[in-house]
Amino acid sequence: MRLSSFLALFRPALPLILGLSLGCSLSLLMVSWTQGDAEDSCGDELGNGRVFMGRGDAQRVSRDEAGDEDFQPRIVPYHKDPNKPHKKVLRTRYIHTELGIRERLLVGVLTSRATLNTLAVAVNRTVAHHFHRTFFFTGLRSPKVPHGMTVVAHGDDRPVWLMYETVRHLHEHYGSEYDWFLLAQDDTYLQADRLSELVGHLSAGQDLYMGRAEEFIGGEEKARYCHGGYGYLLSRSLLARLQPHLDTCRNDILSVRPDEWLGRCIIDYLGLSCVEEMTYQYFELGKNADPEREDSPEFKNAFTVHPVSEPNLMYRLHKRFSQIELEWTYLQIEQLQMQINNLSDLTPEGKDGVTWPIGINPPFKPRTRFEVINWEYFTEEHIYSCVDGSPKCEIRGADRADVAAILEIAVERLNERYQPQLRFRKRRLLNGYRRFDPTRGMEYMLDLALEAYTQKGHSQVIVKRVNLLRPLSAVEIIPMPYVTEATRVQVILPVTAQDQDYVSNFLDMYVMNTLDTHDNVLLTFLFIYDPFDAQRVSQTDVFAGIKAMIGEVEKRYGDVKIPWISVKTEVPSQVKLMDIISKKHPVDTLFFLNWQVFFPIHFQEYNPAVLYRDQQPSAPSSSFASESMRDGHFDRHVFDEACFYNADYMTARTKMAADILDNEELLESMDVYDIFVRYSGLHVFRAVEPALIQKYIRRTCNPRFSEDIYHRCVLSNMEGLGSRSHLAMALFEQEQANST
Repeated sequence: MRLSSFLALFRPALPLILGLSLGCSLSLLMVSWTQGDAEDSCGDELGNGRVFMGRGDAQRVSRDEAGDEDFQPRIVPYHKDPNKPHKKVLRTRYIHTELGIRERLLVGVLTSRATLNTLAVAVNRTVAHHFHRTFFFTGLRSPKVPHGMTVVAHGDDRPVWLMYETVRHLHEHYGSEYDWFLLAQDDTYLQADRLSELVGHLSAGQDLYMGRAEEFIGGEEKARYCHGGYGYLLSRSLLARLQPHLDTCRNDILSVRPDEWLGRCIIDYLGLSCVEEMTYQYFELGKNADPEREDSPEFKNAFTVHPVSEPNLMYRLHKRFSQIELEWTYLQIEQLQMQINNLSDLTPEGKDGVTWPIGINPPFKPRTRFEVINWEYFTEEHIYSCVDGSPKCEIRGADRADVAAILEIAVERLNERYQPQLRFRKRRLLNGYRRFDPTRGMEYMLDLALEAYTQKGHSQVIVKRVNLLRPLSAVEIIPMPYVTEATRVQVILPVTAQDQDYVSNFLDMYVMNTLDTHDNVLLTFLFIYDPFDAQRVSQTDVFAGIKAMIGEVEKRYGDVKIPWISVKTEVPSQVKLMDIISKKHPVDTLFFLNWQVFFPIHFQEYNPAVLYRDQQPSAPSSSFASESMRDGHFDRHVFDEACFYNADYMTARTKMAADILDNEELLESMDVYDIFVRYSGLHVFRAVEPALIQKYIRRTCNPRFSEDIYHRCVLSNMEGLGSRSHLAMALFEQEQANST
């Protein structure tokens, strides 16, 4: 009886006990198997063959063969000397510099003064932007250097001297930054993508001299040099070994051809000959060859094409190779789509799980009604979703070009699908819908009135609905100017008499977030006086309280100075104020108010009188800090905060000067954002900034500003009262109170 009750008690734990016992037994068996004698007869029977239990065993055996000493880490202990002052560690500018990662390929094009503005320009326009960096080396500089080209002139037109100076220049200036160097002539067409892919598969640690091998005239049969017309690759290690012998080669080796001179120098002093393998493919172009008719495998797979006699032929070659790459890409897409479609049978959803188009992310599925993406309705003349909020506006600019391109593509794809049985011609667009899906791209739905023609010549008007998708392309990384931690950020704070209540909280946050953390930030106050207050400043200064608070901060932090600038104006235009500030700072100043201008969208709190109807509204002097985001919204109508370089602003204002002569009121009708958009040509960015929180304030909309600025100010005040639910509740409570 006791035994049965004991077993009943442990019956639920019986599977666990059996599992642990089985696991321990198997682990003991595995240990005895792996720790067998190394001199077992089984190893003798296998001979040279090896049995690997898995990938980890294979890696372990290979490490044992190579020797443990090559893989022992070198530990550098850190000992802080208490007698020496602590110094801040200066990091490198880029992480790849600290890690020793180099760029793969640098391209050097040998040109001349006669062909610099013709063939060299053609090379630069066709393929130079596909490489990380491209240099054009010439003997004598042309009087007018083409725009957008990096030209290095050595001062001597002799071909061998040009080659000597080029190799020496590459090693001295870029020998530690690149793994591979490609030298070619300006009459050579380069297939940039294939060459970049080639060096990506080559080991940068080997001495390699690769190109089209040519025999020396009257020389040894085995020793060959690389023909300069088809380009040749030099590894970084080979360039480093060749550098000490360049002067000797220049004095001892006599040759007319620069590529032959370089090949002889490499062979004599390094013992390396030109390597011509199947990986480096080239094509020799005939005199009257037509690139559009070239269809041989040697041409399609070539890395370089030579000789190119004129710039027009260079552009035609580039067009032909672009078509080949495009056809190959479309073929790859079709193959991948077929594979996805075939593999869909093995998925739980089956064929129904494949979305159109195959290989593109499925449409975004909203979880709530607030995430639904709206469709925009358009015709060929109008669009019914306008930026300014109006229900209908004329379609123009990029939108008109986009609609025209989509209609043309739709008819073209229909003809490709139904020809030769049917041929379509567009009559008009009946209905058009489009929406931007951030997960896949721009979607279109078109109702087209088409004229359909049969092979016998009969025609009929039909209506057909088509769906199109313009997918998102690969993300492009825009190069940005480097900003070090030593760059001082200038924070400009314009203050009017109505803004004084908020300055105390701002100063407290500024002291806590910048002065206490020793950030390299300088705050400058811009006190804006109206004409009446400016006349009484000697008797009663409206900003005396703020200036006293600034004095207290400077007294608390002895090495901190907070300057201020006083301005008298009836219309506090952003442009006028920025003109005053810009003149008082260097051109390299980074303002928080090159390539990039940033206007953050701050989080605006709602009106506390609407938000907290049953509670006491918060005082204006309450802290800006908040543990959680207060109820509010991102105010996209305000452009008061900005971040830009002073030099960029001054350049834009210089371009604006001519328009100011014709219209003196232009300064009052524009803000800083409009100036950068219209006159700078820079990338102007806007993005929400959750950390930039602004308490509710009713803005004073000056009617003397432009209509657009005044309209944005009014919209900001209206949308800043509260959300629709808050306003509806306030209205409901007011009606309930009125009814009682």
